[in-house]
Formats: sequence, structure tokens, C-alpha cells
Amino acid sequence: MARNLSNKVAKAKGPRQLAWELLYEVDNSELYSNLIVPKALASSTLEVRDKALVTNLVYGTLRMRGLLDGAIRRQLDREIASIDLKTLTVLRMGAYQLLILKTPVHAAVNEIVDLAKIVCGKSAASFVNAVMRRLSENLDFKPASISEEFSHPDWVINAFQDALKDSELVKHQLQADNEIALPTLVCWPDRSNHKELTEAGAEIIPGALNAFSFKGNPGDIPAIRERRAGVQDLGSQIVVETFVATKSEDRHLRWLDLCAGPGGKAAYMESLLPDDELIANEPTQVRAKLLSQVVKRSKVKSFDGRDIPIELGEFDRILIDAPCTGLGALRRRPEVRWRRKPSDLRSLVELQRELLESAAARIKVGGIIGYATCSPHIAETKMQVNDFLKKHVNFARMKVVARSDSDGDLQLWTFRDGTDCMYLALFERKS
Repeated sequence: MARNLSNKVAKAKGPRQLAWELLYEVDNSELYSNLIVPKALASSTLEVRDKALVTNLVYGTLRMRGLLDGAIRRQLDREIASIDLKTLTVLRMGAYQLLILKTPVHAAVNEIVDLAKIVCGKSAASFVNAVMRRLSENLDFKPASISEEFSHPDWVINAFQDALKDSELVKHQLQADNEIALPTLVCWPDRSNHKELTEAGAEIIPGALNAFSFKGNPGDIPAIRERRAGVQDLGSQIVVETFVATKSEDRHLRWLDLCAGPGGKAAYMESLLPDDELIANEPTQVRAKLLSQVVKRSKVKSFDGRDIPIELGEFDRILIDAPCTGLGALRRRPEVRWRRKPSDLRSLVELQRELLESAAARIKVGGIIGYATCSPHIAETKMQVNDFLKKHVNFARMKVVARSDSDGDLQLWTFRDGTDCMYLALFERKS
């Protein structure tokens, strides 16, 4: 199904149909918007203005789904779950245009009904027309809860509350998740330079080492196309820079990126460590091949990170960029807030624990483990780290020099730092 839809996407003739195809593919095939949208736009013949509309419709409709569904639900005489996905996707797009983009009613209704005729059929189009007209008569819709207002599931809001312990700060984070995020680029110093990125239209982010913001399609930049620079959130760059800064010795060190796919952190680490040995691991063969496209000098391996092969020896530094709920990147992957469930936590926390155990067994005395997640959920951050340190008394928590919290860890927040909510804890093996 995903392949057929991708073919349709490439042939889409209008921005709304392309947006609908992409939204449907995200929900029906569980693909990620930040991966398929740039690819579809690159192969599209749409004008720049229409491509911008596609981007707005896709990401905006995904971000604001909670609010949009709340508005749609009030116009129905049946459960919203009974509406087939194709039709519901059209309705969500229509509601987004009316409620968020403030598109004139006549234009919004006509455009969405015309789209429904193409992608759903005449019968569904009549239903869409009726719902859209009722919705257009109730544009003063008031959200029934904070979950609807900020378009986040209750469990995600509760997770932010547990971490921030301040309701106003939680609202700031929820709002930040719903704002448009420009692509962030990273200059890999051994392959590209700041000048060529700025000449291509990118702007250095104030205070950043190698991070740039860019208002266009990153694929238009030669350094990105040629894999001499990457697309990577500033938060991930800060994690890499902080971990690499633990190298104070002049001697040659051995580094392991235990969960390296798709390769952004490994590529950046490699560029910052020209004289050290880095092994980048990705257990999935397909992703390992993608990893080898951006990691040029280092060894790419493919093994289960919970069981590091003994022949690889011990390491001075091990980075665990652990699989997690991804709650820290909801502005860039808005569908994650609807896709993830609280029940996912149990298996992820167990996997994180096993990866930490594996790293602890293969780090040298005096070596350092970096444990990172793209999630501020305390079960994946503080609780995980505290449990590890209780069990492993021969490890000591190290203070992250810059931006550390009261425990000495790094916890970034979108509303405060303008980054994904990356977390990093450092532990040194003492004996």
C-alpha cells in the first residue's frame, strides 16, 4: 500500500491532493512525516508557494489533530471512529483550513468537497460537505480540555507535568510543540564549511558551534545532497558536542555509538574526532546500509546492542542514543503524539535498561557512558539513570558542564532552548 501511495504522491497535481496523500500515508502506513514530505516535495513539479502550502497542511493537520477532531466530533451524530480514514483525513484538512488557517468559508468548503470527490467518491463528498458547512457555522468552537486546546494526549501532558512540575511551563512546551520548526542543518567540519552553507542561504544559529537554520528545502543545498553536511536538530548536535567534550586526554580513544542509525550523531561525532577510532552500530541491516552512506571513515557494524560482540573489545566512550517514545521531537514528528501509547513505555524502558547493562560491561575503567533520549519522560530519563546508578556502585554521575540541571544532567526543552527535548546523562566507571 505504501509503495502505491508513494507513486500517487509523485503524480499528485494539486497541493491539497498531495497533502491528503501524504497525510493518508502517514496514518495508513505508519511512516514519518519528516521523512516522506521532503521526498515528495523534491519529486513534485509544484511551485514554491504550493509546496509551502503542502508543508503547512500536512504538519499543521497532524499537530492540531486533537483540536480538529474535537471540532469535527461536535458536528457529528455518530462516533468519529466510525468514519473511514480517507474521509476523516479530508475532514481534518478542511477543519484545519477553517479553524487554524482562517481560510474564507466559501473557498475552504468548496476546495475540500472537490478534494473529497477525487479521493473518496461522491457519496463521501456529500457527507464532507454537510460536516464542513456545519463546522463553518460554528467557528467560535471552544476546546473542552487542555488536551483539545493544545492537541496533545492526556498522558503526554502528564509526562511533561511530571518532568517540569509547573503547569504554566507545561503549556509553554505544548505550544512550542505546535509551532512550525525550520529545518536545522549541521556542518560536518571534515567535509564541509560554514561559508558554503551560508552562501546557500542557511543562517548560523547564534551561539551554536556548527548549526544552521534554513528556510527552504535542505535537498537544494549541494553539501546536503552530497552528504557532506546533514539535517539534524540543534538538540542532537548539543548532545554530540557535550559527549565529545568529555575527551580531555591527548591519547587515542575508542568510541562506540551503540544505537547509531540513521547516522546523524555518528557522522557528527566522526567529524569531531578525526584522530580517534569510532564504531557505529545499527542492528537493522537496511538502516546499517543507510548509516554507511553518512559515516565514511568509521567502522559500521550491525549487532544487537544488548550483546556487544566480545571481539570488539572495550571502549573509552560509549554513546547510547536509546530508542524511546520520542516525546521530545513532537514539533518535527507530530504524528508521534497520536501513534505512541503509554503501553509502549514498558518495552522501551526495558530495552533502555538492557542497553545500559550492555555498555556497562564493555566500558573501560575510567571510561564514560553517555545515555541520551529524545524524550523528557522521567521513566526514560531520571528514573532510568537513578536505577542504573543504584545497581552499579562502581559508576558515578558526571556533571554536564553546560546547561546542566540540579542533578548535573542535560535536559533541553523546546520552549526554553529552541531545540528538541533531548536528555543526556554521563556516567564514569570508577573501578
